[in-house]
Amino acid sequence: MTSLEAADLYAERLTTAEKAIAGIADGETVSAGMAIGQPPALLAALANRLRTNDLKSIRFYYKIAMEPLANSLLAEDVLEKIDAHSFFVGGPDHAIIKRQVKAGRKLMSFVPVHFSQIPRLFEEIIRLDTFVVTVSPMDKAGFFSLGTNNDFSSVAARRAKRLIVEVNRHMPRIFGQSSIHVSEVSAIIENHLPLIEAGVAEATPEGKAIGDLVAPMVPNGATIQLGIGKIPSGVALALRKHADLGIHTELFSPAMADLIRRGVINGSRKTLHPHKHVFTVAFGTTDSYAFMNDNPAFESYPSSYVNDIRTIAAHDDFISINTAIEIDLYGQVNAEFIGEHEYSGSGGQFDFVKGASLAKRGKSIIALQSTAKKGTVSSIVPKVSMVTDVRMDVEWVVTEHGAVNLRGKSTKERADALIGIAHPDFRAELAAAARAVTLI
Repeated sequence: MTSLEAADLYAERLTTAEKAIAGIADGETVSAGMAIGQPPALLAALANRLRTNDLKSIRFYYKIAMEPLANSLLAEDVLEKIDAHSFFVGGPDHAIIKRQVKAGRKLMSFVPVHFSQIPRLFEEIIRLDTFVVTVSPMDKAGFFSLGTNNDFSSVAARRAKRLIVEVNRHMPRIFGQSSIHVSEVSAIIENHLPLIEAGVAEATPEGKAIGDLVAPMVPNGATIQLGIGKIPSGVALALRKHADLGIHTELFSPAMADLIRRGVINGSRKTLHPHKHVFTVAFGTTDSYAFMNDNPAFESYPSSYVNDIRTIAAHDDFISINTAIEIDLYGQVNAEFIGEHEYSGSGGQFDFVKGASLAKRGKSIIALQSTAKKGTVSSIVPKVSMVTDVRMDVEWVVTEHGAVNLRGKSTKERADALIGIAHPDFRAELAAAARAVTLI
């Protein structure tokens, strides 16, 4: 297709948000891009159809709801008209869970699934009628870029019967497998709002102490996976004196952008995709989005590739660093449940825990502060209520009080080791609980 033909097709399919979603029918299955990829204008127009009863109901799948979803399909006056299915519980979902508990009826359903497997759901299980997503402006060859969001979007976009895109000039253009051609799109709208900024989490003293313990475990030339938050920020600070690190990560963050700018990360010794910063989803700032834009060093791929255990394990010296809500004395990790309810989701954590443990000279590290709720509860507990990472696969555990490797340890040795890195205020209590069941 020539540039002129692509431009003509763009003009032909360019419309308003209201007209773009007018063809969605009652009972359809709809999904939207996750996080930064959520298209505000399209979601608002769809919510308005539901509010006015022009559309009676839809089945809706999403991951990491942010403001565009919170103000539209997940708004209190709209939510009851959709059958909401979340792959990862975020801020707006916490409020929904509180409402459904108070009302005593289901308002939102959680779908337990590893991030690596979500694209497969859209290929084999979920029959998707409509997919809506934010994209970068079209290039001369007729291609949009999914920018910050490859995740399941690149697969869902092509599996849906109807693909509607919201063009935003602030969305970065990313290389890899991020392109969608104008011929694949049913309708186009333009809406140039600034992208949502996830911000930069400042490292706490505990996060810095954990970073200082983790950094020596990361050899120069390693390929790393790192999340976002106060502890990952502490780890990133501690890595500033490293050299030749590479990125193969589920989530690209501003902390990683900082390490690239400092020359710490260059990808020169990566086993796969050398010199490329590989990710599947990005949270960031206006500055980090601009840094990524049209930068050939950045490549995004679907989570079915980035998070595939086999892909991760193919990297030599792969170091996976994840955090958690709690870990028990058996070595079981809970990264998604608080009290009686889902608080987040498994995401891609187990993908990287398992993949890193299989890599040549790889390490899987669970890093967590020893206490929560301002020091009133221990993050190391006798037994977790929900398991994200099974004890057979958990290796290194790090708190601000030390680091232990659980691999090869008996249950007694595990309990002793974990009590040793718990907060001192809770060690006696944990030891008593372990003795009560003859764990130690």
